Amino acid sequence: MAARSLHLRRAIFSTSWKASLSSKGLQRRHRFDQKSYSVDASSARVPDFAFAFDIDGVLLRSSAALPRAQEALGLLTKERIPFILLTNGGGKHETERVAELTKALRLPLDTSMFVQSHTPFAELVHGNDRTAALKDKCIMVTGGERDNCRKVAEDYGFTNVLSPADIIVAYPDIMPFVHTQNYADYGRPLPRPLHEPHTQPLEPLKVDAIFIFNDPRDWALDTQLILDLLLSHKGILGTVSPHNNNPSLPNRGYQQDGQPPLYFSNPDLHWAAKYHLPRLGQGGFREAFEGVWNAVTGGQKNGVSLQKTMFGKPYQGTYEFAERRLVDHHKFLASSITSDPPPTLKDVYMVGDNPSSDILGANQYSSLNGSNWRSILVRSGVYSGGEPEHLPGVIVDDVWDAVQWGLKRSGWQN
Repeated sequence: MAARSLHLRRAIFSTSWKASLSSKGLQRRHRFDQKSYSVDASSARVPDFAFAFDIDGVLLRSSAALPRAQEALGLLTKERIPFILLTNGGGKHETERVAELTKALRLPLDTSMFVQSHTPFAELVHGNDRTAALKDKCIMVTGGERDNCRKVAEDYGFTNVLSPADIIVAYPDIMPFVHTQNYADYGRPLPRPLHEPHTQPLEPLKVDAIFIFNDPRDWALDTQLILDLLLSHKGILGTVSPHNNNPSLPNRGYQQDGQPPLYFSNPDLHWAAKYHLPRLGQGGFREAFEGVWNAVTGGQKNGVSLQKTMFGKPYQGTYEFAERRLVDHHKFLASSITSDPPPTLKDVYMVGDNPSSDILGANQYSSLNGSNWRSILVRSGVYSGGEPEHLPGVIVDDVWDAVQWGLKRSGWQN
């Protein structure tokens, strides 16, 4: 299954990033504005290197800019050195998040310079040669504040989006320990009734895919509904597959009966929030869910694994997606200096605070353009000291020091 998931991830990301922007809502872009950072084009140079920055713990803590973050990005902007923001965060549409970052960092930014964990989900609206289009299929979206992620999915172009709130409001008995009044003001009517033994509707609700867009807020409700769907017959909520625990079938029959595929957008166990210690993220929810899955199915000791597709750092596909954006932005910046094609990006400096995602991802990334991704670990976020699990090229205090290290290494005098 690991090989299948990797193959699927690469297939999903094989489409150019420009194609992903064709989805509804991702067309709302603003070209990068350099008026406040203009330089003399006749004396400007075209760099053969670029930067990629994580956000939380590198540029921001919670919603506030970290010291010297604006100065670091402002310097790169002035020098026309390309950079992108590459985050495992999400939960809001790209245009909304970029507007917030522009305000917090007091710098002109646009969506072409920004990749968050669920940005690639937009490519699944129309599918590709290996993944069927999900545009009009019923998908369940979990995570994030209220139904914000449902709205993001609809902006991407998905037309039939379900949230756990819809289900618990319509069928409170499906999870007895949840207070339905918490969801009543944004739960929508279900498009179809659930399967129930005493009614057996002719066309019960069928879910075709499950997306974890952002960190779930109600782990209990989301765990129960996802588990029910993965144990169901063909994604029909309220049913149980007869194939489950069949030793003659692959994976002992689990997830072998047309159940919806499961997509996670962010593997991070921890993230740097306002609290002084790291907080559990979507990776924590995934680990907890897999614990429940293993307890129900018998897990690896019973020959069963959870079949899922992972997005986000440190996965190869995410870095391929990000690199395509960097290359495009590099060309745009170079076009304001010279009509000649820009040099190939020799080095890309990945600046992050999480050894398990930012650093591991950069260290193991195999560039399709021949670029060397070099990892820089900062002490301003999740990592605070000691020998990290995955060793970076260098450890520095903050993003300003990271930028200075990269500039010096590339021989750039500013």
